[in-house]
Amino acid sequence: ATHHLPLEKTSKGKDNSQRPNLINTMFRTIRLARALQPLGDRILVRRAAKDVQTAGGIYLPESTSKDANEGEVVAVGPGERDVTGALHAPNLKAGDSVLLPEYGGTKVKLDDEEVFLFRESDILGKFEG
Repeated sequence: ATHHLPLEKTSKGKDNSQRPNLINTMFRTIRLARALQPLGDRILVRRAAKDVQTAGGIYLPESTSKDANEGEVVAVGPGERDVTGALHAPNLKAGDSVLLPEYGGTKVKLDDEEVFLFRESDILGKFEG
């Protein structure tokens, strides 16, 4: 999808087409992270796009393709407290690429994008490199 940025007006009231409004150029990930901060050991994840084409080049209808089991961490909660009150920080951070279970997570719709909340223990692994 192509995103068009609103243009900033100069002090004289003219459109300045050379300088887009810097507030609107922030990364979408940062805006999502500020819109919803997970609590406890919860992790906010954006699932990778579904594969709609097979390795042989055949296109599949969206209804038959499985959800991707990979995702990118958007935001991380502060961690979980044990019975003594000690805080255990999560092992993941925003930007990490993770392996997700086929089912599970809580679907959350922010703006026009679907993201998922998982407990850290539900996430199966983290991709390195």
